[in-house]
Amino acid sequence: MKRRVVVTGIGAVTPLGPDMDSTWTGILDGRSGIRTIDSFNTDDLSVKVAGTVIGGEGGFAPDEYMSPSEQRKVDKFIVYAIAAAGQAIGDAGLNSLSDSQKAKTAVIIGSGIGGVSGLYETSVNLFENGARRVSPFFIPSVLINLASGHVAMRHNIRGPNYGIVSACTSGTHSIGEAFRLIRDGYIDYAVTGGAEHAVCRLGVSGFAAARALSTGFNDQPEKASRPWDRDRDGFVVGEGAGVLILETLNSAKKRGCKIYGEIIGYGASCDAYHITAPLPDASGAALSMRNALDDARVSIDEIDYINAHGTSTPHGDVAEVKAIKDVFGHVAHDINISSTKSHMGHLLGAAGAVEALICLFAMRDGVVPATLNLENPDEGCDLNLTPFVPQEKKLRCVMSNSFGFGGTNGTLIFKYI
Repeated sequence: MKRRVVVTGIGAVTPLGPDMDSTWTGILDGRSGIRTIDSFNTDDLSVKVAGTVIGGEGGFAPDEYMSPSEQRKVDKFIVYAIAAAGQAIGDAGLNSLSDSQKAKTAVIIGSGIGGVSGLYETSVNLFENGARRVSPFFIPSVLINLASGHVAMRHNIRGPNYGIVSACTSGTHSIGEAFRLIRDGYIDYAVTGGAEHAVCRLGVSGFAAARALSTGFNDQPEKASRPWDRDRDGFVVGEGAGVLILETLNSAKKRGCKIYGEIIGYGASCDAYHITAPLPDASGAALSMRNALDDARVSIDEIDYINAHGTSTPHGDVAEVKAIKDVFGHVAHDINISSTKSHMGHLLGAAGAVEALICLFAMRDGVVPATLNLENPDEGCDLNLTPFVPQEKKLRCVMSNSFGFGGTNGTLIFKYI
């Protein structure tokens, strides 16, 4: 018998704040976390903006989670993962699990690129100073599975431990696979989500060379991410992490902890078409959504809100609208849809995890987050894309989409309980 799986803890580090509460407040207030890049020289780059995690008063304080010496041994994506996981574990009250319970707890935290900043910095150091100056911690500092590994070591979690790598769908796939492991009885708890730090010269240069990033709003960073708008010219790269604690409904009730929502469906698919472009008929994305609906055993008219992938790319945005129309047919225009990437950019492998958290908060508060900068919807993008202002609405079931390079697709469905 399949077990019901719920979310009992949350943690996040995003361009809008050092935790999920500040991130959600920023979304409701219509703030943007997209800024002019000031952490490295962009004089020779066509891209000058990114969704960056900031420190200072009210910002992210990594020393609260790791000592400065520990931070120097890992890439920033691992720091973000450790911080978000620590928040989530504390929120769910999992610090007091027994050894036998920890043996039935998984840590599955994905990343699309992992330690790209560490790769760049070490390569420069090697070139300028020679092999003797390469850190002995370099290799483990950039490995994607070490985000999960470090979280497990800090909290003595002994169950399955790995990092899923599926580009911008990594966070969504991580949550979905953890959900299945619990639902099918292999584990009892999971610490799961995604983390990313690609806002560095190498990361931004690579995406810019692929002509994937916005270059037309360098003087107006807050306007650069504009899903479905006719003037969009690419996505804005962002950074951060999102982590969820999953467990069975029975366990959550027995522990008496708060429940943010229930995961009821997970779907995945592949376009099998192109390394970056979606299928023109959007059938791959549609298949992912249909698989999730079938898994959740809900009908199309039960979905009240879709947190879209909506990155701001010319082809991707239109394809997602096509897919939604294909799947939801006559009820597609009744569903609220929005892209919260308009607030913080595209967090790549962390995007699906942070957006899953946004879905949970949207259900909790009965508010659909807005899509910023949607001034002139593109042709065919005529659904209820929730422009500019959040809308109050009772949300029973919500869907979250993630699509990534290589044609990889993932969809989660959450229910309010």
